[in-house]
Amino acid sequence: MRALHLLSLLLQYPTPELQAVCGEIRERLAADADLPPDTVRRLHPLLTRLAASDIYAAQEAYVELFDRGRAHSLHLFEHVHGESRDRGQAMVDLRERYLGAGLEPTGNELPDYLPLFLDYCSTLPPEAAREALAEPGVVLVALAARLAERESDYAPLLALLCDIAGVEQDEDAQKALSPVDDPADLEALDRQWAEEEIRFTADAAPDPNAPCPQVGGMLDRMLSPAPTPARN
Repeated sequence: MRALHLLSLLLQYPTPELQAVCGEIRERLAADADLPPDTVRRLHPLLTRLAASDIYAAQEAYVELFDRGRAHSLHLFEHVHGESRDRGQAMVDLRERYLGAGLEPTGNELPDYLPLFLDYCSTLPPEAAREALAEPGVVLVALAARLAERESDYAPLLALLCDIAGVEQDEDAQKALSPVDDPADLEALDRQWAEEEIRFTADAAPDPNAPCPQVGGMLDRMLSPAPTPARN
């Protein structure tokens, strides 16, 4: 599933280097028999825009969509409500999983950054890659639905990931994550990202924003060691 690396490139912050290889990415996706036959048709608007847009306009649009607020965040653990106090250890555990697969994360991105997770999946045999990609399936489905509501040309890419993983994109799955109201200004953004108070009392009230069991199961699967592929 090396194509997952190509899809990870398309989800990263646009650069002139990415623009220069959009044509090659299109050709390689078209030639990949492991992908749905309509892959290039579905990604045509995104590939065309990335290749032809003014780079600053493309970068501004990317930041506005993915980095301002949580609704469309490409950091998978951002969508697991109620796990903030455990997120640091979760990052360490996920990074160890990458290292165990021979992938050395570089740069400043956190381990739960979706393009980095796709790169990890791309190192696995096809069936194992699909199984790994299905682990955060509830997040992929929700992102695909939210981006479709925004009429974003990234929405077909997220829907494609769901198809590759074999994840159902039904209404229940789309609503499995708690809704998020993105801030309308920078002051509201600061308030939203403020660290929540952590209480250690034994009789703390139930958290109304705690993740549903489906999301909690997603987190458990992502933090578990990857199964060793069977040898022929």
